[in-house]
Amino acid sequence: MKTVGYFDGTDSTLLTKLAANGFCTMPLGNEWDGHGKIATHLEPGEVDIIVAYLHKLLHPKDEERRPIPTPVNLLYRAKTYGIPVFVVVPKDLQKKSKKLLGEAADYVKFVAQEDLDAEVCKYLGC
Repeated sequence: MKTVGYFDGTDSTLLTKLAANGFCTMPLGNEWDGHGKIATHLEPGEVDIIVAYLHKLLHPKDEERRPIPTPVNLLYRAKTYGIPVFVVVPKDLQKKSKKLLGEAADYVKFVAQEDLDAEVCKYLGC
């Protein structure tokens, strides 16, 4: 059974559809907001796909209390283990978003909210 890793804020209707179709879901988190399993701690086979909104991959600008991973560090395990990452961004902001993600933009797929269900289901085969 395939597992969808998702960051906080992912559309609950999509997650419900996936669960109803027999897919597992696993909440993921960055290292600053305290939601889900930290993405930098993923192990091979834990998730088959990751869904995240752009802002969950960008650390707070005023965060100075502790080291915070950059997007490339946060998604390093996804890249290493070949886990597809769908980043939800409006179509008209995808070019700007690519610059914000830096190197990490090379191995994510930008998806508009209105296309997310279809893109995830296409990948999962639901």
